[in-house]
Amino acid sequence: MNYEFFIAKRIIGSKSYKSSVSAPIIKIGIAAITIGIVVMLIAIATGLGLQKKVREKVVAFNGHITISNYDSNVSNESIVPISLDQDFYPNFNSVEGIKHIQGVATKFGIIRTETDFEGIVLKGVGTDYNWSYVQEFLESGSLPVYEGNLSNDVVISKYLANRLGFNIGDTFQTLFGKESVEQLPFQRTFKIVGIFNSGFNDIDKNFMIGDLSHIQRMNKWEKSQVGNFEVYLDDFTQLLEKEAEIRSNTPSLLNTQTIEERYRTTFEWIKIFDNNTYGIIAIMIIVAGINMITALLVLILERTQMIGILKALGSSNWSIRKVFLYNATYLICLGLFWGNLIGIGLLFIQQQFELLKFPDPEQYYVSVIPVHIGLDYIILLNIGTFIACLLMLLIPSVIISKISPVKAIRFE
Repeated sequence: MNYEFFIAKRIIGSKSYKSSVSAPIIKIGIAAITIGIVVMLIAIATGLGLQKKVREKVVAFNGHITISNYDSNVSNESIVPISLDQDFYPNFNSVEGIKHIQGVATKFGIIRTETDFEGIVLKGVGTDYNWSYVQEFLESGSLPVYEGNLSNDVVISKYLANRLGFNIGDTFQTLFGKESVEQLPFQRTFKIVGIFNSGFNDIDKNFMIGDLSHIQRMNKWEKSQVGNFEVYLDDFTQLLEKEAEIRSNTPSLLNTQTIEERYRTTFEWIKIFDNNTYGIIAIMIIVAGINMITALLVLILERTQMIGILKALGSSNWSIRKVFLYNATYLICLGLFWGNLIGIGLLFIQQQFELLKFPDPEQYYVSVIPVHIGLDYIILLNIGTFIACLLMLLIPSVIISKISPVKAIRFE
């Protein structure tokens, strides 16, 4: 054991240390680090949680990457069909990290009731559709089963159900336009078997999910034709990389588009939370560092005589600085311990019991404040805070080299 660590340990364990003038200031320094870690953990966990939750909702109904025909159509309606007879369908074996691929189509329509009407987009899905992504958002009823025969069962959003007064088991008529405005529209009768609530307005206000066969018949497509393909990935962080790989492994006549490109405004909005989080982390580390600097300066002034004696005995300035840095390290670790204990505890309670909710769920796309507890960012945050505080303490410790042994020993 080196003697600097030995002296620092004796100082920390002494009763005079705990009842000294510096004790309240030391406690304030520890409290600053504790509060800082708690605030930073909450900021990161809620920021990542909100990003993850919104991203999951958008992806669940659209896929990570869309493969479609090149055309000038900017609406939500599928115009030019794509054949299912593709090398990448039903299994995209040429690209790793593809979880699932499915063929879908969309068509604009108007729901008509005796007292009201509402514009919607029918999303037609087939036997290859993976309902597990929608299952999480199903509030009542059940998911339809499409086995290749024409089915009138649909799933609509809670928003549309409340807006039009629909319940499970109700039937309604929907009108779909034809190629010529002079022709009478297609009329289809659908039955509600399930109601979902994604909390995402762009989806809830516009989409209902039904049988792909309806769109194929109205558009006079073959059974082997769809509007586009939705591709689901194993890892969202590889979105751009996989989009490039998929593009290079699909015919040149087909276009690929990521979910970030389709919902650019939404993803730009959730990225703002990163800037807010970085700002909070910087402020908290600075505040904690300043409090620790104050505590260290008080410790140095309180131990001036000890510093003089150690210098008189031949200790170097760096050795004495190490004594106080060891002491400060103990205080920082103590603050980190309590900060992690309280912060992770609060996050775990919110994750399990969902006590805190957003006052305006429509603004944030979720009703409950989501949290994401990840070991990676917790470790990085603690290491970063520890190093930052310790580096900030190197500056005030320089004052030790300015202390004269003779004056220090006589210091009272």
